[in-house]
Amino acid sequence: MISNNSYDLLLKSRDFYTQKEIAEILDVDVRTVRRWEVRQPSPPTYLADAIRQRLLPLIDHKSTEKGKFRFIDLFAGIGGIRLGFEASGGHCVFTSEWNKFAQKTYFENFPQTMDHLFVGDITQIDEKDIPDHDVLLAGFPCQPFSIAGVSKKNSLGIPHGFECTTQGTLFFDVARIIAEKKPKAFLLENVKNLLSHDKGKTFEVIMNILQDELGYHVHYKVIDGQHFVPQHRERILIVGFRDKKDFSFDFLDLPEKGSKRIYSILHPQDGSELSEEPYTTGVKAKVNSKYTLSPKLWSYLQAYAEKHKKAGNGFGFGLVESDSIARTLSARYYKDGSEILVSQEKNKRPRRLTPRECARLMGFPSGYKIPVSDTQAYRQFGNSVVVPVMKEVARIMIPLLEDVELNYEKEDVPIYV
Repeated sequence: MISNNSYDLLLKSRDFYTQKEIAEILDVDVRTVRRWEVRQPSPPTYLADAIRQRLLPLIDHKSTEKGKFRFIDLFAGIGGIRLGFEASGGHCVFTSEWNKFAQKTYFENFPQTMDHLFVGDITQIDEKDIPDHDVLLAGFPCQPFSIAGVSKKNSLGIPHGFECTTQGTLFFDVARIIAEKKPKAFLLENVKNLLSHDKGKTFEVIMNILQDELGYHVHYKVIDGQHFVPQHRERILIVGFRDKKDFSFDFLDLPEKGSKRIYSILHPQDGSELSEEPYTTGVKAKVNSKYTLSPKLWSYLQAYAEKHKKAGNGFGFGLVESDSIARTLSARYYKDGSEILVSQEKNKRPRRLTPRECARLMGFPSGYKIPVSDTQAYRQFGNSVVVPVMKEVARIMIPLLEDVELNYEKEDVPIYV
C-alpha cells in the first residue's frame, strides 16, 4: 500500500530519481527538494497529489521496464541490500531481522514492510511459510568469520565459524530456505575473511552446499566499496542462479578506486547544508562539538598508537584529511572512533564522523532516516553494506531472471546528493 504522506512519497520518488530530476518534474528549485527531504520545512500536503500525478506513473513505468520481481531480505540489518535491489524494480515480500534497534531503523525507512511478513528470529520460522520469491538476499552474520570476530572468540575460548551455535550456523537457515523455495537467484554477502576462515574449509562447505547439494550455478567475487565511496571496504559477494546463466562479475561497471574522497561525505560546515540536529547546529551547520574527542581519549589513543609503533605493528588510529580514503567502518566505531578520525583545524583535537556522515560513507540516500542513538547508528552502519555496490550487482543480475537480453549500460544512479 502506498502512503498518502507527502514526505513518504517524496522518499519513494528518491529511490528512482535524483533531487534535480524531481525538481524539474515538479517545476520547483532543487534546493526546495533538499529542504523537504530534511523537513526544513516539511513537504506541503499538496505535494502528495503532485507526486502521484507526475512522478508515480513514471516510477511504475520504470519498474515495469525493469521487470518487477519478488525478493526476500534475510538478516536485513537496516536494508542496505534491499535498497540496491529495489532500485532495479524489486518488491520485497518477506523480511527477517532480529536486532530490535535495527528493526526500528528498518521500519522507519521501509514503512511498507508492515504490509508483509516480518520475523525476528529466522530459526523459528518454517521455510514453507515463507512467500514464494524470485531472489533471496542475505547478509548472513559475519562475526564468526571476520578477523576481529575470530580473534575475540579465540581469546574467550568460544568456538567460531560453523562451530558457533549462535551465529555461524545461520548459513544453514539460508540453505534450508533455498532448498524449499528454490528461488531463481540469490545474493549472499559476507566479510572477505570468509574465504580464508579455517584454512578455507568453511568456504568449501558453503560452496559444496550451494552447488552440490542445492544445485545452483554459483559465482563469487571480493569487491572493494572504494569503487563507489571513500572507504576501503572489501566484502565477498556470492551470486547463484537456479539455471545456468551468462553471468559474470566482469560485467560490473566499477568506477576507479579513489575517485571519491572523504570530503565528499563530510558536513561542509559553511552554510551550504541545512543543519541537522543533533549532528550539526547553527546557520552554518557546524558539526556538534560532542563529536570532538575528549582530551583524555585523544591522549589515550596517541599513547596506544605509539606503544604499538615501537612494538613494530600497525595498530593505532586512522586520521583522515579531506582528500583521504577511510579505513573500514566497523560496528565498534561507537567505542572510540579510532579507525576513522577526522582531522580538524590546527591545535584542535580530531573528531568522530557523525552518524549522517557514516550513512553517506556507506552510500545510503540523503533522505535515509536515522531514528536511533549515535551508539546504535554507528553499530548499524558499521554492520551494513555499501549500497551502490548492491545496486550495481542487482543491475547485472536482474535482467537474467527472465532470460532477457542484458543491457549493460549503467544507469546514472547518484550515490549521494
